[in-house]
Amino acid sequence: MSIFLGVDTGGTYTDAILLDDAAQRLLSSAKALTSRPDLSKGIGEAIDAVLAQPRAEGQTPVAAEEITMVALSTTLATNALVEGQGGRAALVMIGFDRSPRGRAELLEALGDDPLIEVGGGHQHSGVEAQPLDIAALNAALDALPKGISAVAVTSQFATRNPAHEVEARALIRARTGLPVTCSHELSAGLNGPKRALTALLNARLVAMIDRLIRACETHLARREITAPLMVVRGDGALVSAALVRERPIETILSGPAASIAGASWLTGEKTALVSDIGGTTTDICLLRDGKPAIDPQGARVGRFRTMVEAVAMRTSGLGGDSEVRMSEALTGGVILGPRRMLPMALAAVQYPALVHGALDRALDMPAAADESWSFALPLFTDLPDDLGGRELAVAERLQAGPLRLSETLFSRIEAPALIRLVQRGLVLLCGPTPSDAAHVLDLQDGWDRAAAEKALTLLARRRAGDGNRLAADAQAMAQMIIDQMTQQTVTCLLESAFAEDPRDWADAPEDLARHPLLTAALQRGGGLVRLDARLDLPVIGLGASAHCYYGPVGARLDCPMLVPEHAGVANAVGAVVGQVSMRVEGLITCAGFDAFIAHLEEGPAQFSDPDAAVAALSADLERRATERAIRAGVESARVSITRNDAAAEIEGRRMTVEIGLSATASGRPRIASSADPAPAPMPDRLPEARRELAPKSPRQQPQKI
Repeated sequence: MSIFLGVDTGGTYTDAILLDDAAQRLLSSAKALTSRPDLSKGIGEAIDAVLAQPRAEGQTPVAAEEITMVALSTTLATNALVEGQGGRAALVMIGFDRSPRGRAELLEALGDDPLIEVGGGHQHSGVEAQPLDIAALNAALDALPKGISAVAVTSQFATRNPAHEVEARALIRARTGLPVTCSHELSAGLNGPKRALTALLNARLVAMIDRLIRACETHLARREITAPLMVVRGDGALVSAALVRERPIETILSGPAASIAGASWLTGEKTALVSDIGGTTTDICLLRDGKPAIDPQGARVGRFRTMVEAVAMRTSGLGGDSEVRMSEALTGGVILGPRRMLPMALAAVQYPALVHGALDRALDMPAAADESWSFALPLFTDLPDDLGGRELAVAERLQAGPLRLSETLFSRIEAPALIRLVQRGLVLLCGPTPSDAAHVLDLQDGWDRAAAEKALTLLARRRAGDGNRLAADAQAMAQMIIDQMTQQTVTCLLESAFAEDPRDWADAPEDLARHPLLTAALQRGGGLVRLDARLDLPVIGLGASAHCYYGPVGARLDCPMLVPEHAGVANAVGAVVGQVSMRVEGLITCAGFDAFIAHLEEGPAQFSDPDAAVAALSADLERRATERAIRAGVESARVSITRNDAAAEIEGRRMTVEIGLSATASGRPRIASSADPAPAPMPDRLPEARRELAPKSPRQQPQKI
């Protein structure tokens, strides 16, 4: 018997499940609050809880030695990029001109972190343009500020010849001991600034993902679970934990990618929009023919477009723990996100006297400032050594524990310092959220409902531009927040539907989703012109809070809304049903009618015969893909190679300009005991053991929530 342990670490909850791979049956599931800064506590509580449950009535729990594989998915990397968080990183750019053209997004992402520009780089053909300026790089490393956690390196045309990136990496590691990300290892694309952005974001995530994996490995060792640890990549494939430590950016959209696999497994649906709501984000992807669509342009998270292959996911800063902000409209209203807050109901569970004391004092005042009952919570144990004057002062006040904002900030000029601490993931703010609204309306329980009601009462007292209160009481305030959650979720789903629609729309998906005619059609109100619109495929709602919010969403879109029984742990389910898959790309460029350059790992090689160049590059890619797959944890790799030729008419002759090759090595992940029988392939139809967890097809009987 092969039993898989799946773990998903989200912004609010950490989930764990046990799955019998041979029977394709979910044995048990458990949840725990994600703990920061020490992630091991939440991971340990979730794993311990799921291992304590009997596998069936009257049976014993699963023993550690029965677990043959552990798979981990996470939204931490995605959340960090959406919220602009992550460790400080330096970016080394080799051989690029200093023109600002095409660098706007890169410079925005870089912020105040150091940019090091030195001479070097290669030409399009892979020939060295100029030697790497070692002296300039050494001087820049001497001047690195404190607090840099990793370094990203990008060289001009490194995908044609990575020699300068490799040389720079060796020097930086020897001089600083810091982890180094090379752009050519993350993408085969030529867009230098975009490769630099991808490498920079990867470097920012190294420390965070390392802490996550270490926390998981530590608790597995404590429980004497020796099964290999795999991690879900952004395209849904599994890779070894060791590989993810070097390339953590490949875990962006890891949680959402796992949720797609989990959605299909739990419902049996082959075509649907999958909407996964977490504490920080809502992630939406089209499930087509049982597989998620892959984004050909690379994963986009928040405002950044990377070159990481991932599911075609639209991620927005909308979740159960989203900040509730006042609308600028004259008549009031609220807007949700994109920043995550700690819900007041949860804060009161963790710090009851502090939270209720502040809320009660504020309720006794006719006009209490938000700063008197909102909180800042430290997510660090030791003070970081790279904080500036005001940041250090704020952090020192928070070192003893959470404080009201009025006690955290001594003047308004310290507010930007607090925001910078939030952006670095060192501090979490606490305030009203949709989760509080769900508790007030009895849509959700488990936390402190009284604290949520007090907080929404205070929020309702705020005055809109017309001088009126936002809402009459906490109940009305909660309903306003839930209605806004419905509206923003509907918009997110429509954006995704228009983006994936095969018709060639003239307008952008964002504009179409907000078009006044579409809004009127969805409201189905009266008028001289009758308008009607609906979403023409089912929506699968996932996430622990999906049942709270998605009923009205389905009604607004007039489509089947499916929320499976185990929607809250779909990511953990998806984590253990995937396969290992590693893809390596290469290129052959033409330097003349009889000159073909194969860009191999060790450098460019020229051939007079195109077939010889293809054979050399194919062998190189197959070897590299197989090595990566084995390192990623595959038991036995199958390699497939695809080819794409680009040709042009030159001097009356048809000439091959480029030949692109891609090698994909895939297979089932290696499990703990080779004596176990090979797992059966995933069936096209749900076996009866799985069918119990899946709602009926929406075309037969739509599930009502």
